[in-house]
Amino acid sequence: MTDAAARPLLSRLSLNQETIRQWSLPELADGCARAGLRGVGLWRAPVRAYGATAAARLVRDAGLTVTSLCRGGFFTAEDPAERRAALADNRAAVEEAAELGTDTLVLVSGGLPPGSRDLTGARERVADALAELAPYAAERGVRLALEPLHPMYAADRCVVSTLAQALDLAERFPAGQVGVVVDTYHLWWDDTVGAQLARLARLARPSRTGGEAGPTGAEAPPSRIAAFQLADWITPLPEGVLLGRGQLGDGAVDLRWFRERVDAAGYRGPIEVEIFNPALWSRNGTEVLAEVVTRFVAHVT
Repeated sequence: MTDAAARPLLSRLSLNQETIRQWSLPELADGCARAGLRGVGLWRAPVRAYGATAAARLVRDAGLTVTSLCRGGFFTAEDPAERRAALADNRAAVEEAAELGTDTLVLVSGGLPPGSRDLTGARERVADALAELAPYAAERGVRLALEPLHPMYAADRCVVSTLAQALDLAERFPAGQVGVVVDTYHLWWDDTVGAQLARLARLARPSRTGGEAGPTGAEAPPSRIAAFQLADWITPLPEGVLLGRGQLGDGAVDLRWFRERVDAAGYRGPIEVEIFNPALWSRNGTEVLAEVVTRFVAHVT
């Protein structure tokens, strides 16, 4: 791809703050602004520590937008008190997202309750929580973004493992209220992803860019894809597996293949690089960000 052709895609690049975890929020805002990025993805814990109002002002003053907030979710508890607490925490997350000015709250569904083997029942509890939270979030301009995680996390972290499972849940609700996250690290292995994205391509208009006429002349619904995140798959995975995401281009994922099909499915929003890797966290943040930009151009555009 030529430099001129790559520029529109590069303008969509967003840095999730976990990729350069060693940076404080002020360092993140300053570093991304200096690098010419337009967006950042934030996490709730550092936002709460800094203050949501102050964080919103910091990002805005740097000329950036918050492309997503991580994370809400963890809806699978069977105990009524635990479920009420989870719903209350997610309402707080919605309010934090609205304060930050992002329309995307990323949700991780939660794993199996202790002693349970009932994946179907756990997924239905996720649907019940979405039914309660989606209207609440929509009133505040926030869309719930359900993220499927690699099946190695199904027991303890996320019972939604495939894009098809995430879409089956999301499609019970209006597209403007509940969408899905396409994360290359979690979905690269699934040979049905292409078919799922092709199905979305037949239904959606580009999101975050205004309406587009559908086949009958009526405006089509927004893309079900609420967020698109990048990381590579490298082996061997570390003990605990959570912190084993690879820098773009270092692993097995065809990142450009994903980007082309996500674009074809109607998504035109930010493309977040979200990498959990202690090797990156031990390096100079400015150097890591420069490498992310270089790898994005080489492997994604």
